[in-house]
Amino acid sequence: MKKRNALKFIATCAMVAGAAGLISACSEKKPSFAAIDLTGADYARDFALTDHNGQPRTIKDFTGKVVVLFFGYTQCPDVCPTSMAELAEVKKLLGKDGERLQGLFVTVDPQRDTPEVLKGYMANFDPSFLALYTTPDKLEALAKEYKVYFKKVDGKTPTSYTMDHSAGSYVYDTQGKLRLYTRYGTGAQPLAADIKLLLQP
Repeated sequence: MKKRNALKFIATCAMVAGAAGLISACSEKKPSFAAIDLTGADYARDFALTDHNGQPRTIKDFTGKVVVLFFGYTQCPDVCPTSMAELAEVKKLLGKDGERLQGLFVTVDPQRDTPEVLKGYMANFDPSFLALYTTPDKLEALAKEYKVYFKKVDGKTPTSYTMDHSAGSYVYDTQGKLRLYTRYGTGAQPLAADIKLLLQP
């Protein structure tokens, strides 16, 4: 009887320990991001675009880096240059890890934003950042996939129009999976902190 009771006790202890292990596994803390956590979202998963150097690009090209992707246009007076300058600041805040950050700028104005214009625009912020473009018809489909809004607003002349557009950035982890959406004006420090979390092994 004593032996049987001992075996029961051992079995009970094993079950309790197993349950405790499951509970601790389930209660592991998820990263606390400043940005909106989009982990597992079924949109904005990939793109097929051309960079300002003429190279075709998809998210897989940047495996091993955290990617921050922003939609805008080079003649944007405020939101776009502010966002890109902020991203350049984020890279500096990351120190050595800044090499593992890839900034991407997708133009919503391919009519005026030629590869040459885009290349010059990126040079204002960081030489490692890339501007991407596609044809107007494919841009429409991409905007739907990314839930991005943009609209041409006529100016006084045919070439002086502006573009209304969404103001925020998508953030991908080092495996190319969509993780975050950071709103315009959030600031460099919170984004840098989020990227540090994503860079952790």
